[in-house]
Amino acid sequence: MRALSDDRILDLAVEWHQSGHDLAIAIVIQTWGSSPRPAGSVMIIRDDGHIEGSVSGGCVESAVMQAANDVMINATATQLNFDVADEDAWQVGLSCGGAISVWICASTAKTSHMADLFVYIKTQFAQQQSVVIDCHIDQHMMTIARTDQPANTLSGDGTCFRLSVDPQPRLYIIGAVHISQHLAPMAMAAGFDVNVIDPRISFINEARFPDTTLIKDWPDDILDAAALDHMSAVVTLTHDPKLDDAALRIALHRPVFYIASLGSRRTHAKRCDRLKQDGFTDEQLARISAPAGCDIKARTPAEIAVSILAELIAIRRGAVSVSAGMMGD
Repeated sequence: MRALSDDRILDLAVEWHQSGHDLAIAIVIQTWGSSPRPAGSVMIIRDDGHIEGSVSGGCVESAVMQAANDVMINATATQLNFDVADEDAWQVGLSCGGAISVWICASTAKTSHMADLFVYIKTQFAQQQSVVIDCHIDQHMMTIARTDQPANTLSGDGTCFRLSVDPQPRLYIIGAVHISQHLAPMAMAAGFDVNVIDPRISFINEARFPDTTLIKDWPDDILDAAALDHMSAVVTLTHDPKLDDAALRIALHRPVFYIASLGSRRTHAKRCDRLKQDGFTDEQLARISAPAGCDIKARTPAEIAVSILAELIAIRRGAVSVSAGMMGD
């Protein structure tokens, strides 16, 4: 089973609440040194012991679960601090050299304010909007954010943590090809909502792409109707202009954060010539990462998929800008 992204974890919290479960939401509100997970990391614990997400590399979760049971019973909240120099921290295994502070808040039948919050979460993600929540540490409650406090930070007086969770980023893969068979599951594991698009029935089937959203249609038709935005990425992998160029014509007019195309530099030069004839400028075409992926000297389909996913993540996180890629001439 794939690990859930933070937005899906909050979505699941809404589902648990609506199905009548008590639950607790655990959030990393502060870190020091080499902490296992950043501030804003989320874990949810249900009244029957089911958990999703994490607040560490697995080293403090058991202590968090125990505290979560207590806050659910008492319909309250609590704050736990784990430090590598603390004997209790060593007992739960926090040996990475850092420290974290975890705030745990209950959502039970007694905490009626959470119902409005869950409606907000569900509505925001349905509209592909970020969820921003104020966690009131001393008041033992969570509310929709109303101030300008920076995301995933603790206020100066330590009384409020601003949690910000973006909607799940979406990756549209054009072409149900060999590389896609590796890229799709890896991207899903990395937290992307993946759609593989290909009108060729012999390529796109569940036997080749288990547990993957498959769209058996022309990519320009699908992308034109899709809500392509700053949380979207498009990767074309077919080498077929009827499919790849058609998708690029749509993507280049949308504010997607990543566009990449498979092929050598010579192949990409011909691709750009075709797109220029359609009126695209050099500045627009510079948005296409081609050859797709980081230059890791990849050769096999799996290695190429790794390089594409690495570049995709790096650009999303702001580590690099789009640049010419990896496969050479």
